[in-house]
Amino acid sequence: MECWFVQEKPGRGGGLTGATTQEKSLLHIRTDAHSETAETQRAPADINPSRVYVITATLCHPSLNPPRGSIKKPQCEINPFLPQPSSLKWVASLTESALSPIYLQADWFSGSFQGLDQQLGVSTISRAPITSKTMSAKSRLGDPVTLDCSFWVDPSNPLSASGFAVEWRYQTRGDGRLVLAYDGKMDRLADTHEQGVSLDFEALHERGNASLLLEEAKVRHSGTYICTVYLPYLLAQIMTQFFSPLYPEPPSLSIHPSSLPLAVPGQTLNVQCEASGFAPLPLELNWEFKGADGKSRSLGSGSVSGHRQAWDGTYSQSTRLELDTSKLDLGRGGEVTCVAVHAGGTRRANVTLNVIGNLEKRLLNDLIR
Repeated sequence: MECWFVQEKPGRGGGLTGATTQEKSLLHIRTDAHSETAETQRAPADINPSRVYVITATLCHPSLNPPRGSIKKPQCEINPFLPQPSSLKWVASLTESALSPIYLQADWFSGSFQGLDQQLGVSTISRAPITSKTMSAKSRLGDPVTLDCSFWVDPSNPLSASGFAVEWRYQTRGDGRLVLAYDGKMDRLADTHEQGVSLDFEALHERGNASLLLEEAKVRHSGTYICTVYLPYLLAQIMTQFFSPLYPEPPSLSIHPSSLPLAVPGQTLNVQCEASGFAPLPLELNWEFKGADGKSRSLGSGSVSGHRQAWDGTYSQSTRLELDTSKLDLGRGGEVTCVAVHAGGTRRANVTLNVIGNLEKRLLNDLIR
């Protein structure tokens, strides 16, 4: 795989870092540690031999191996990496010093790969590769969601013999929070995990499947999720974008009152339409009137309120219409319809209006007397 080796130039003083440098590099991926060939030992003429890397990993995914001659290629970047110790509670059990990862006297490099059409994402630091089959996930509101994350280590490697820890964090627009953290060595969850999220612990221990399970997708779940796997000496992380909902959610409409009283000429009636449960913004609300002759005309948008956001991230908005029978040509009445135009679709709700004429009004007054 063709890669770029990227690192920062030394700073120019004052604590400022310089620009980054890029060097062409080559990465050989093999599934057998003893399968080195003459090809993996030979560097192309335009690549520095020190920038040829060979790793052993199970990364045989079609999106990382495009057809020969293809213009589109997977993206690959290699960076220098310096392990930094962490004292998080869910990684403390991995080492005697309660710090993980512990610094090792060695040159470490991290690699980030992205397959064709974002089919696969991989973040790997030497012996701790972590992968995601879906760099972005989408869902309808209320549906269960799986955010893919898996890690692979060589069981014979002494660095992986002391357990692991998994952490999921949410990050978007400067807002970050811990979603879930699990100490795999002590088999315990951190007390701060959110409601409605979980891991498949059997799959996690048996196959390294650290995927995050969301019981119900909500609008507030949209954003970037970061899966981090800690080993006794290393950590690796990968990001997944989640968009909820995949399809815009249209509003539900309700009209109040649901049944209009009998109107007389000169009378003014108020009717309100409530749109709720839609996402995302915006929403367009209008009123229509269909008379007894079957013809429809617009009554305008009425008095539209500002939008309100519910606990699940969806929105609501309302409009109020004054039906002034002395100003509006409503005839003997008809059908008053509230129309909501949204990216998820157009919704309508209607109520019947009956207007009595002057003769009926006199007869009605006589009956009342």
